[in-house]
Amino acid sequence: METLNVRRMLLRIGTILLIAGRLSGDVLGADTGQALQAGAVAQDITPLDFPISVNGNMADVQATGAHDRLHARCLVLANGDTSLAIVVCDSCMIPRELIDAARQQAAAKTGIPAANILISATHAHSCPTVTGVFQSDPDQKYSQFLITRIAEGIELAYCQRVPARIGWGTVDEPSQLFNRRWVAKEGETFEDPFGGRTDRVKMNPGYSNPLVDRPVGAVDPQVSILSVQTREGRPLSLLANYSLHYVGGVSGAVVSADYFGEFATRMARQVQAGNAAPSFVGMMSNGTSGDVNNVNFSLKVGSKREPYEQMGVVAETIVQAVSKVLGEIQYLDSVPLKVQDAELELGVRVPSAEDLERANKMLSETSDRSLKGMPLIYARETTLLAKYPATVKVRLQAIRIGSLGIVSSPCETFTETGLAVKKDSPLSRTFTIELANGYNGYLPPPEQHRLGGYETWRARSSYLAADAEPKVRESMLKLLRAVAE
Repeated sequence: METLNVRRMLLRIGTILLIAGRLSGDVLGADTGQALQAGAVAQDITPLDFPISVNGNMADVQATGAHDRLHARCLVLANGDTSLAIVVCDSCMIPRELIDAARQQAAAKTGIPAANILISATHAHSCPTVTGVFQSDPDQKYSQFLITRIAEGIELAYCQRVPARIGWGTVDEPSQLFNRRWVAKEGETFEDPFGGRTDRVKMNPGYSNPLVDRPVGAVDPQVSILSVQTREGRPLSLLANYSLHYVGGVSGAVVSADYFGEFATRMARQVQAGNAAPSFVGMMSNGTSGDVNNVNFSLKVGSKREPYEQMGVVAETIVQAVSKVLGEIQYLDSVPLKVQDAELELGVRVPSAEDLERANKMLSETSDRSLKGMPLIYARETTLLAKYPATVKVRLQAIRIGSLGIVSSPCETFTETGLAVKKDSPLSRTFTIELANGYNGYLPPPEQHRLGGYETWRARSSYLAADAEPKVRESMLKLLRAVAE
């Protein structure tokens, strides 16, 4: 807290000097109003108290400790016209009300407009619960702690701004990506948790499953890179974006940042960041990975890995891919920054009266506190989803950094959506950060809804109307067109 207060005092002094410099014309780049400043901070968000509920499982898991530290990794960019922040949190998913609170606090502390702050979750399945889904309920004390820590992280990054330069690029790394939705062989169908048997797709079908034919969707092999350096060329921060679900392999009841945290640690070593102050901040955001994971079910049998080994393999693979092109990135010390933030109202698949009656009957016939089996778990989801309104408002956002576009989705977004946005974007390079500025479950395209499968099953993890994806996609492109003008 003492360090934060000192930085706040320095910020006030710096602001006075900055204004004086502008008046005298001595500020670097004052003639253009576009000279870039950047600051980055990895704010620790590891729980202070254990045990704590962990998101990402069908049954609640109570973590008793931390295998590695969790962070909210914050990057602030500013020029004479615009300031913005991009935050990537080691969290499974973060609800909009929590993110809105953090945005408002950060805006009050820094003057960055709340609409210019993007806050996302990595979707690691080994992080504290702040969003209720399946049998994990939010830890209210940790939720409030997370709001404060995110806001403080943005403020610290803002206070640490230095003259900077920025560049971006891409590299393909397909080796770690596999579409997890497999279509059934002709004549085969699969059962859903509501008593039906019409699904034509099975998620994670297992190795050598004779009932499935092939993956039904694509993968996006592209690693998008946003690299920030001091004006002298020292690495300050690197944001990567990759369309891959969490990896897992966590041993025991502990929290872990998964491969997202491993990437940040290894990237710092790769760029030889050392102990220079301010510290280098590596960041890995989740792209459009709603139907993609790290398991190749086309093999007859999978390979055995030790705990935490696979997340290290994935992280190192991406680090090495990024390193191949990092030296080719062209840096600019002056870029336009633009942000557009908007709401979109979407329908909700609220359970019918018959659905609710069936669910309540099933739950009344069991006394188990921890529900076993998908039918009972989804029966509970049905009773909770029945309390949802008929429509919800979701927040979308687009950021332009020079000729680079970044667009957000509050959903677990399918790869085909991300690929379509990249293809139709008016900017030369574009990527999507999913699970940003809220959590609204899976976003299957209409055809995927017709095929069925886990990602379409009605629950708090998948509740938007079947026509939501085209509306979200068009709104994302509309925002990109607005910032590209």
